[in-house]
Amino acid sequence: MPYRPPDPTTRATILDRVRFNPDGLITAIAQQHDTGEVLMLAWMNRAALDETLRTGRVCYYSRSRQGLWRKGETSGQVQTLVDARLDCDRDAVLLLVDQKGVACHTGRRSCFYNALRPEGIVEITKPEVSAEALYGKA
Repeated sequence: MPYRPPDPTTRATILDRVRFNPDGLITAIAQQHDTGEVLMLAWMNRAALDETLRTGRVCYYSRSRQGLWRKGETSGQVQTLVDARLDCDRDAVLLLVDQKGVACHTGRRSCFYNALRPEGIVEITKPEVSAEALYGKA
């Protein structure tokens, strides 16, 4: 079933009920909707969550750039929203997405590739695509 955005009044009510932290942010976890694979963790502010709910294309807030970051705007690795869910405290959002390509800026499908093992931190997946191919630079 394709994503259906809430109407503007409902969207405003939803956003008013979200518990953003003192910096105006909420933790956002992206998960592949059909496999359950956890892809990444990022942040959203009210504007990013509003845009995501309105357009169905996932938008985050970049703390380093201090602005909205539309997933895939540079790399082409777009996340399309399938469903969004708040946790019980309404201070974290789970985004069920359809990920085009890789989710991680390292070129891996998931950002969660560092396994904590008895021998230490072990990279369990290799990049599927180079940073140069994603961003035009090494």
